[in-house]
Amino acid sequence: RESGAGPPGGASGPPARAPLLGGSGRSRAPKVQPFLPSWLAEPSCVGKSVTEDLVPIEDIPEVHPDMQKKLRAHGISSYFPVQAAVIPALLESTANGFLVARGGYRPSDLCVSAPTGSGKTLAFVIPVVQALLHRAVCQVRALVVLPTKELAQQVSKVFNIYTDATPLRVALITGQKSLIKEQESLVQKTADGFRCLADVVVATPGRLVDHIDQTPGFSLQHLRFLVIDEADRMVDSMHQSWLPRVVEAAFPRDGAKEPFALLRRRQPRATTAASISCPQMPLQKLLFSATLTQNPEKLQQLGLYQPRLFSTGLTYKGPRDTDEDGDSGGKYTFPTGLSHHYVPCSLRTKPLAILHLILEKNFSRVLCFTNSRENSHRLFLLVQAFGGVSAAEFSSRCGPGQRKAVLKQFEQGKVQLLISTDATARGIDVQGVQLVVNYDAPQYLRTYVHRVGRTARAGKTGQAFTLLLKVQERRFLRMLAEAGVPETARHDLPGELLQPLVPRYEAALFQLEQAIREERRQKAP
Repeated sequence: RESGAGPPGGASGPPARAPLLGGSGRSRAPKVQPFLPSWLAEPSCVGKSVTEDLVPIEDIPEVHPDMQKKLRAHGISSYFPVQAAVIPALLESTANGFLVARGGYRPSDLCVSAPTGSGKTLAFVIPVVQALLHRAVCQVRALVVLPTKELAQQVSKVFNIYTDATPLRVALITGQKSLIKEQESLVQKTADGFRCLADVVVATPGRLVDHIDQTPGFSLQHLRFLVIDEADRMVDSMHQSWLPRVVEAAFPRDGAKEPFALLRRRQPRATTAASISCPQMPLQKLLFSATLTQNPEKLQQLGLYQPRLFSTGLTYKGPRDTDEDGDSGGKYTFPTGLSHHYVPCSLRTKPLAILHLILEKNFSRVLCFTNSRENSHRLFLLVQAFGGVSAAEFSSRCGPGQRKAVLKQFEQGKVQLLISTDATARGIDVQGVQLVVNYDAPQYLRTYVHRVGRTARAGKTGQAFTLLLKVQERRFLRMLAEAGVPETARHDLPGELLQPLVPRYEAALFQLEQAIREERRQKAP
């Protein structure tokens, strides 16, 4: 026996009992701890509160005085925490001009995970505009890709505000105009080729690929910034292969003729003395999301270079917590002014519950979510037949022009209740939404985060109500508790409160069935 191998005092202990094959005893499997890359496991922490962790504009001297002046002109005297963290980091990578990164090295790609309404758009608009201000020739240097047309319009509007009275030009390509009209905003045919007309392009993935394929003279070979907003959803749409097409367009094939031999551009490769001997303009990727995936396999699709993560508190949980795409869950940071409520109800009383909530709260802007466009349409017809509430639907049933008009009416307060699906409302920043109602309970945490983030934006207060059937309560409340929601208050609606609405409700149900029958009749061949 080796020294120290036996029990104290040399006594031999009882032999270890071997497990019996086919025995009935159960042993708990050891919990597998996930391995995360260090940049994901150890993010740069950002302040959570957009009311208490503000940073005065003058405290970030990297932002040019002219840009500071423009910010003040638009009523901004302080940066939100995410802006105060990300803006200096981005400007540092362009300190020596955007053509060559600091010291000739390629800058790190940035990932930003912060709550909805925390100011992520300005966090990339300000440094991108400042970096491009001194460009001599107009070329597409910044590309912002977003999942929906409405969100692309909003980001384009912000860029236009901060490029106003500068030589920089912004183009919006989402398919809301004809391809020819969009081409006219991107390039101009000249006697010796094409002239670029846009420094910043804001696009949706499908339309972007259309222009890469079909617009003569549209070039991404000078692209410096690739911003992927709503990054989690954009990662999910990678099957569209839009990102490989962008990277391919940004780096010409070896042997292609280039006007400046000194700044010839090649696909990024390992950093060696040889690879940096010929400086080249880098392509820096910037990812922004309220629910950034922590699945390394998914993030690998993006080809990130030495990435840095800025986070307001996303922490990894465990392997069993997954969303609809098998993505690992996390504890998300919610807006501090948001209060969470749930309403127990039956399938029959759900429409009554939402009507009572809207009439009782008397809010001017209520955003209601359903899980399908059919549910949105039926609820819209029902509320319309009930009367007393100005309502509109916002789903793929409506064309882009109609959705834009509805959104404008909602923002102006002409529409009190906007009934929407997740697909069309993702990332919409509608000012002054006071109440979010989950008419259909979200099945996944990420969906809940994006829905309720439509209110309590930029330090304001807001309320979120979720209508829950008895069978949904336990799972939903556990999901929110594990997500770090501070408190979810129960809001009961006794039968006597709903009873006065029943006669009008039953009459509205009758009208709804008639309207549905008429629609089916019109669709019939």
